Amino acid sequence: MDGMYGSRKHGSAALELKHLRCLVAIIDTGGFTDAAHQLGISQAAVSRTLRALENVLGVRLLHRTSRTVAPTTAGVQVLARARVLLAGADELVREAATGHSRLHIGHAWSAFGQHTTEFQRRWHDQHPETELRLIRHNTPTGGLAEGLCDLAVIRGPLDLKPWAHALIGHERRVLALASDDPWARRRSIRLAEIPGRTLALDRRTGTTTLDLWPDEDRPAVEYIQDIDDWLAAIATGRCVGLTPQATAAQYRRDGITYRPLRDAEPVAVHLIWRPHDPHPATHTAIALATDLYREPSRRLTRLAR
Repeated sequence: MDGMYGSRKHGSAALELKHLRCLVAIIDTGGFTDAAHQLGISQAAVSRTLRALENVLGVRLLHRTSRTVAPTTAGVQVLARARVLLAGADELVREAATGHSRLHIGHAWSAFGQHTTEFQRRWHDQHPETELRLIRHNTPTGGLAEGLCDLAVIRGPLDLKPWAHALIGHERRVLALASDDPWARRRSIRLAEIPGRTLALDRRTGTTTLDLWPDEDRPAVEYIQDIDDWLAAIATGRCVGLTPQATAAQYRRDGITYRPLRDAEPVAVHLIWRPHDPHPATHTAIALATDLYREPSRRLTRLAR
């Protein structure tokens, strides 16, 4: 495209946030004069910045008359994207400014299970200077590899070598099944009974693998995408699910019953983090989580005395 909008020689590399801020200011204030006042620049600079944006994109963005300014069809689309991009940039600045005043802990399914609420309460009481945020992200590292968190709770089989990590506890396995399933009336289930059923399995973030059974005696499998798919497949009665106790604590649903699995090894629960850039509160979070996981065993020890 030739003419006033150029040929996009520079492409997206020439796009700057100031171009987008200028467009948004013109629309939000209703004109070039007020946009200039809001941005703290001259009206001529507003015109030049808008023209530069139109040249970069190769489209006209505004209809202008002596009294009104309105976005073109392309302008409406660009404006919507501009608002998203500017909001993301502003959030980035806020995150950088707050630095370590926030601690993001990621998880794929169940955070700290039955300890989640108590972890949040104690953290708020003991460390009010550091805001805690729990983030659910359906990837093997709970969002850590994606840069979404500072620490992540990991239960599934994961190569821990790339990460710094700490074992914070163990959780027994339970079987999830439809509440009208005949097994729901039993007190517990044996691992060897499950090959007679269809197992809902999450290959990305689940803790269950077929290695729990001999090669010649494994259950049929229905692969699912996330916790919501897993719960839906079980509630219909077509599948059962094997999971840590944390899932039962976090996802109580009408139509689903959890029963202890009598003879399965417990699931190890780790916190993992980037080894070269740990959050200052990393070891404080590990200590609190480890203490919470130990408390039930301490209570049982006291009762046995």
